[in-house]
Amino acid sequence: MWFRLPRSQYEAGKGNRNRNRLKALVERGEPTGILAYMDRQPVGWCSVAPRAQHRRLTTSRTMKATDERPLWTIICLFVAPACRRRGLSAQLIREAAKWAVGRGAPGVEAFPIIPRRPDVPPAFASQGLLSAYLEAGFALVEKRSPTRAVVEWPPPGAG
Repeated sequence: MWFRLPRSQYEAGKGNRNRNRLKALVERGEPTGILAYMDRQPVGWCSVAPRAQHRRLTTSRTMKATDERPLWTIICLFVAPACRRRGLSAQLIREAAKWAVGRGAPGVEAFPIIPRRPDVPPAFASQGLLSAYLEAGFALVEKRSPTRAVVEWPPPGAG
């Protein structure tokens, strides 16, 4: 909900209130993302929704739109610790992009991090690593900073 709400509303709703807000979006059928399961247990989450639903992106220097297309945005990615380093992130990213396009998205953008060192703490990799997006078939559009990239799927000019 961090990217969906103004800061004051997010801060006031920390915890159960924001969880309930997300649950209400899901119950209304709003696009929020997909879950990954292994042996019937949830092991991953990828948040993907229309860019317009992520208010904070409009004021971000490193996550602003590259143009006026109404792309959907992958804004958060999580894989359970026991399932990491198995390619699940790339698979989850790819399936989230397909899911979004299947629901009318003209394409999907994301703003993964470019790690400065190989052992990035998970809290700092919540939007995913550039390598996972490239493995998922996204194209690098630009590097906005030494640690932040812009990627798109399908790649610009494809299809």
